[in-house]
Amino acid sequence: MRDDGQSNVYLPPNEMRAVLHKDVVIARVTRLDKKGRPEGRILEIIERPAHPIIGRLLHESGVWLVAPEDRRYGQDILIPKSATAKALPGQVVVVELTEPPSLYGQPVGRVQEVLGEMDDPGMEIEIAVRKYSVPHVFSQACLKQAESLPDQVHAKDFPHRVDLTDIALVTIDGEDAKDFDDAVYCEPLSHAGEDGWRLLVAIADVSHYVETESAIDIDAYDRATSVYFPRRVIPMLPEKLSNGLCSLKPDVDRLCMVCDMMINADGEVFAYQFYEAVMHSHARLTYVDAAAILSNTRGPQADKHKAIVNDLIHLHDVYRALLKARQKRGAVDFETTETQIICDDNGRIEKIVPRTRTEAHRLIEETMLAANVCSADFIQHNKHAALFRVHEGPTPEKLDILRSYLKSLGIGLQVSEDPSPGQFQAIAQATKDRLDAQQIHSMLLRSMQQAIYTPVNSGHFGLAYDAYTHFTSPIRRYPDLLVHRVIKSILRGGRYQLPALPVPGEAHAKLSRRLASNAAKSSQSTAGKNTQLSPEVQSWQAAGLHCSANERRADEASRDVEAWLKCQYMREHLGEDFSGTVSAVTGFGVFVTLDAMYVEGLVHITELGGDYFRFDEARQELRGERTGIRYAIGARVRVQVSRVDLDGRKIDFRWVQDDATELHSSARKAKGKELDEKTVSVKSHQATTRHKASKNSRNAKVAFATPAKAGKKIAAPKKARKR
Repeated sequence: MRDDGQSNVYLPPNEMRAVLHKDVVIARVTRLDKKGRPEGRILEIIERPAHPIIGRLLHESGVWLVAPEDRRYGQDILIPKSATAKALPGQVVVVELTEPPSLYGQPVGRVQEVLGEMDDPGMEIEIAVRKYSVPHVFSQACLKQAESLPDQVHAKDFPHRVDLTDIALVTIDGEDAKDFDDAVYCEPLSHAGEDGWRLLVAIADVSHYVETESAIDIDAYDRATSVYFPRRVIPMLPEKLSNGLCSLKPDVDRLCMVCDMMINADGEVFAYQFYEAVMHSHARLTYVDAAAILSNTRGPQADKHKAIVNDLIHLHDVYRALLKARQKRGAVDFETTETQIICDDNGRIEKIVPRTRTEAHRLIEETMLAANVCSADFIQHNKHAALFRVHEGPTPEKLDILRSYLKSLGIGLQVSEDPSPGQFQAIAQATKDRLDAQQIHSMLLRSMQQAIYTPVNSGHFGLAYDAYTHFTSPIRRYPDLLVHRVIKSILRGGRYQLPALPVPGEAHAKLSRRLASNAAKSSQSTAGKNTQLSPEVQSWQAAGLHCSANERRADEASRDVEAWLKCQYMREHLGEDFSGTVSAVTGFGVFVTLDAMYVEGLVHITELGGDYFRFDEARQELRGERTGIRYAIGARVRVQVSRVDLDGRKIDFRWVQDDATELHSSARKAKGKELDEKTVSVKSHQATTRHKASKNSRNAKVAFATPAKAGKKIAAPKKARKR
């Protein structure tokens, strides 16, 4: 992988004998292959980072060796008999290299840790956290500091805070949630003759307990985010904070930061303020509870929570206003099927079910978006450096691919050279009733870039905001904690100084270089030509780079564990037949997603028959030159589970003969003609994110109260009292 972002340089096997995955090298391009791709050789090994390798210990012909679990290492590691640490053959171990590979010798190492048997419950998570270098053990200094924290909120922390304990703030989370970092409350409002609502979003005040450069802060920065696996979470903060002092549990006092907003009937935030407060959650609701109350205000759930039914109705009203504003601005809304893995007590998959999104999910999502937009505007208005959540528009290359795809489908709507989210939404709306709607929406989604954290604000394309940041989850995201510190410093009339922070570790080298390149381009386009970033902004850029890289690392580790569990699940179904849908087409085969299990596998191109198939990238299909057979996304098929590779996280299918024969017969009839559009139904290729779009209201700059000085009175919601 080249540092300058140019095409990757292919290294032939003989060049790989003396190097390992993650080594930093100098290479020379020696030639171009038939497709114009560069091929090279290694001139020098610059850096060989010390990192553990996870694998299975084997004993073959008297020789001990470890086969790396990560196939990218490419070579087995020799283990001297004296360095096996009493591990048994077949066990999963962590290896430390003692001798690097050479042109004429394999790498040598020693067993550093024995994880256990491959089939032990939770082994997939133990492997993933080490494979992706996820910090999973808190330092002793961090744990000691956490233990010294009080068990309850003390009255001495209340001065200069607004007392909201009488306000019926409630938390709405998933059924399995343990940390509650956000609470909401809404009441109707008549302001200057204009009807609307007053919306309070209260967020746990993590920054009160986690001071800059403290032991807890150092560990939190190192993790940068909580990592979520099925049945296990690796938290960013010690449990005493994440599930205790900073969790907005019902019927106990908690310190919080509040975004207090006034929203008119059109869903526009026309005033807001931030302040420190103390709150008392009046109820812990699940999404199911809230949805049940909203759908039937006289039902059993409503009877159970009579005191807050009207507040929920007001929340739903303000949500509908915010939703109306988003639609008016051309919000991009892709409907995708998200799945949830249900595991048994041993950590094995019991079933995979679609995750249902209710009005309650969307309600909380909209209120959090509003608070995030206000926090970004507040920071910009006060000219303070911070981390923005930046999502840039599609690159020219991705736009060209998207245009070709839309043209091949005969879609009249196109995207301009400088597209807006509204154009994407217009295409999504115009095609929502087509059989291939999900595939079109998936292609729109893939054309967008990934969001990053950076101090150089260039807006959020997917959400159509001029400025956007993360304020609402400081328990599980370090950027949110930094935003809280910045807002507090502004309220107190100061300026938050970011301490010197280390850059991302070698485990994120590739991503870090790419993000640094993107950030540099962003800074040039925003700050002007040849503009040098100030030292303050550079330190924020390093923090953003670190948080972005660790966010990607957490996603990769979570996907790896899910892939492991699905492979383990499908091993029990080898040889069985299932119906499914073609979810993706590539040059090497067809991916099929099973209907009943939501598991994806590959039908390799060698399983498609004796024809020569060409991949049509514009139409996303394979077409046989001789027979005219076309394998397109959305085709209904029946497949058999033929092979499961647990180490490679791969599942292989083969066509069931009856369906294969039917496909071939249909293709022969259609040879020389275009297939009817109605035969091409499309399913999304496991899109895992939703992109909402709306535009930041420029009227949201005026704070209607600023509790910056001790003793200064500020307006509080109805029923609030001053302590």
